[in-house]
Amino acid sequence: MDIELLIISDCPNSAPAGELLARALQLEGVDPTGVVTKEVRTEVEAQALGFHGSPSFTVNGADLFPTDADPAVTCRVYPTPEGLRGLPTLASLREVIRGSLTPGTRQADTSA
Repeated sequence: MDIELLIISDCPNSAPAGELLARALQLEGVDPTGVVTKEVRTEVEAQALGFHGSPSFTVNGADLFPTDADPAVTCRVYPTPEGLRGLPTLASLREVIRGSLTPGTRQADTSA
């Protein structure tokens, strides 16, 4: 499973998005060490990647929060119970990650 965090330069939510993604993956039993963070720099890249703003979370190239917005090198907002925010909630990110998991993606449970 290819997991990417797509960001733009100087995005104030880049670091918090990386932390949020790592936490969500850990809670879902997925090793977060393979996550790739990719900076989108041009409108051409945004178009090619289907990038709808920073930060964007993708699994196997698919945006975990699909939108009809045009691809663009811009900031992104997510609906939350508190209104629009620069990051999704941990619960909503976990839910979409869970929906993208395939058999064998989760780490084996080694607890006794």
